[in-house]
Amino acid sequence: MAMGRLSAPGDTMHERRRRGAAVAAFGMVVWFVTAPPVLAVDEAPPNIVILYADDLGYGDLGCQGHPAIRTPRLDRMAAEGMRFSDCYSAGEVCTPSRAALLTGRYPVRSGMCHDVRRVLHRDSRGHLPAAEVTLAEALRDRGYASACIGKWHLGNFALEPAGHPHRHGFDYFFGLPHSNDMDATPAAPHDAVGRLEQDPRWWNLALWRQDAEIERPTDQSALTRRTIDEAISFVAAHERDPFLLYVPFTFPHVPLFASAEFRGRSRHGIYGDVVEELDAGVGRLLDAIADRGLDGRTCVVFSSDNGPWLTMGPQGGSAGPLRDGKGSTWEGGMRVPMIARWPGRIPAGSVHRGVVSTMDLFATGLALAGARPPQDVAIDGIDLRPALFANQAVDREAFFFYRGTRLFAVRSGRWKAHLFTQPAYGEPRATPHAPPLLYDLEADPGEAHDVAAEHPDVVTRLQALARAQEAACPPAPSQLGNVRR
Repeated sequence: MAMGRLSAPGDTMHERRRRGAAVAAFGMVVWFVTAPPVLAVDEAPPNIVILYADDLGYGDLGCQGHPAIRTPRLDRMAAEGMRFSDCYSAGEVCTPSRAALLTGRYPVRSGMCHDVRRVLHRDSRGHLPAAEVTLAEALRDRGYASACIGKWHLGNFALEPAGHPHRHGFDYFFGLPHSNDMDATPAAPHDAVGRLEQDPRWWNLALWRQDAEIERPTDQSALTRRTIDEAISFVAAHERDPFLLYVPFTFPHVPLFASAEFRGRSRHGIYGDVVEELDAGVGRLLDAIADRGLDGRTCVVFSSDNGPWLTMGPQGGSAGPLRDGKGSTWEGGMRVPMIARWPGRIPAGSVHRGVVSTMDLFATGLALAGARPPQDVAIDGIDLRPALFANQAVDREAFFFYRGTRLFAVRSGRWKAHLFTQPAYGEPRATPHAPPLLYDLEADPGEAHDVAAEHPDVVTRLQALARAQEAACPPAPSQLGNVRR
């Protein structure tokens, strides 16, 4: 497999930002971002590895308290690094979460959210706008090689080449354009597709390497192994250069497929099999990094794009003690596991209990690399280095929970206010709450006891934060409603 540095198709970051200025300025307040201190002159930029599970719940790992699923390598990663107890994705479903991760911005700013078509589909022509600067693109000027290996879901580049990872800063791509439930064979029974059955006859996914489709239908039972194989090959090809390796896994999104080696091995059905295979794959990659002597200059972060898909029953994972799951703005929908490991830099066995987000990995990655953030653009993520290196609190006044384009909830410190609530899926409309529901997440992480009547001053403060956010962050035109006719 060829792994040399490639010149990604498209324009430079400066040219793209100039071309996208009209989009960037659409109805929003522009914030000027103060750049973090750059690296010392003699300090080499570190490698950055982001491992992103799909629909993995807050309670699905051993180190997060799961009683049956065995995840020894992720548990070891937590023991050798830092676990985050209060980490959130910035989207309640796949596409918005991934856009926020790679741009450091709430997805409402980029138009990568929608109130009906909540993710990009196979017929979608919309994609991450060219004006958006990804972490891969921002690190290019620092000499980073970059790869996206796994599920992209920020543009169906088979329809619109502008949605390809190459157009967003990545040198190398191997994986799927979208979720593994989005391309059924014509022969697939409607009810089988609706149940997302684990039958390879019903699925017609295309697997891509670079700009070419290389396999259809994809053997999903081999996807986790092949994803890790590709990631290891990328590391081997770039061990002398700084690299950004983004591995958005296909699983445990349904339909679930495990290899013969792992199928039937867990004590938690096919879901457990898939998670245990993912855990073993993470271990293989960490071993490959260590075997090449790269541990001391590689920061590895593991997380998930959103909560578990609870409507899938036993195939949908667990949010542990949290309420609800994927698709909702309750804690179980957006609070996700996150683990960071960097031997010698991140304190081993530590737990950070402040409010952080996967959206923060953009600003953190720039700071670690000594790169400058994009200018004249709002960056919502914050630099996590104080948390990572000293377990200190980070400067976040509030975190905002969006469902599609609408602001549903806000958290500040221990308090979370729900302005609206709505079931994760189905027909019921949003229920407004005046006054908002209020929960003390330190005492009540399961959001069972509304204490708004006891803390009217807190409610007033969080309502003011929500109003300020809505004024500063009006929704950009949605990309998700742009479909093939």
